[in-house]
Amino acid sequence: MDSTSKFLIFLASSLSLFLLKFLHKYWWTPLKIQKALSLQGIKGPPYEFIHGNNKASSRFRFEALSKPMASLTHNIVPRIIPHIHSWINTYGNIYLTWEGNQAQLVISEPEIIKEILKSNDGSFPKRKDDSSFIYKILGDGLVATEGAKWVRQRKLANHAFHGESLKNMNPAVIASVETMLEKWKGREGEEMEVFEEFRLLTAEVISRTAFGSNYLEGKKIFEMLTRLSILVINNYYKTKIPGISMIWKTADEIESEKLAKGIHDRVMEMVKRREKNVSVGESDNFGNDFWDCL
Repeated sequence: MDSTSKFLIFLASSLSLFLLKFLHKYWWTPLKIQKALSLQGIKGPPYEFIHGNNKASSRFRFEALSKPMASLTHNIVPRIIPHIHSWINTYGNIYLTWEGNQAQLVISEPEIIKEILKSNDGSFPKRKDDSSFIYKILGDGLVATEGAKWVRQRKLANHAFHGESLKNMNPAVIASVETMLEKWKGREGEEMEVFEEFRLLTAEVISRTAFGSNYLEGKKIFEMLTRLSILVINNYYKTKIPGISMIWKTADEIESEKLAKGIHDRVMEMVKRREKNVSVGESDNFGNDFWDCL
């Protein structure tokens, strides 16, 4: 047998093995899990090859947001998480759903949730996917970290929301509101998008309280975070085709990576500038905002 024939046999064997593993992971295993839970009385929307229930979730969300709410009500679940609302009504308070090929058991009964969390401490490790859109915005924050790193970050968060720290934020909040009201004076009689105005106010307040005298740079970071949040929302229910993202990236993936890097670089630049100011004697402290506790 010549070398070409051996190579072709090797290639065919490799492709066959890859195909078997692929089908086992994205078809056989999900169907096996779905059948096992069905025998226990737990139903759910049927698994779709590779996509799971992501397409259905996106469709529910699009339909819910495509029209205004019929009336003002506190019952916002059908609008915010319409897929979960619909599937609870269809399959009950405990049902099986799929995020891609990952099985998710949804439990909406408070007593069962309490029992699970009390008796299974440490059984639910935080999922970390460096390539996901949501990781780019959460990073190694409280939601994703565990252990000593989580404890340190929790202390930092507690410092920011301590009663005395919140009182010190009052001047910044007042200054931001006054700025907004001053802008409104020249718009009497005009129609305004109130949601957008208060979104801008929120960005202003967070920038002033978190970044202090560097709040203008903070606003730029906040704008980048806002754009990154939009990308996360738009791509949350999109399924990644296995292996494709390694050789080809979508425009949203490229933009999200640039935004994440831009945010990181700006923050580090501010931190290093403060460290330099203290080291050369231009400042006797690291500031009086959230960043001084880092």
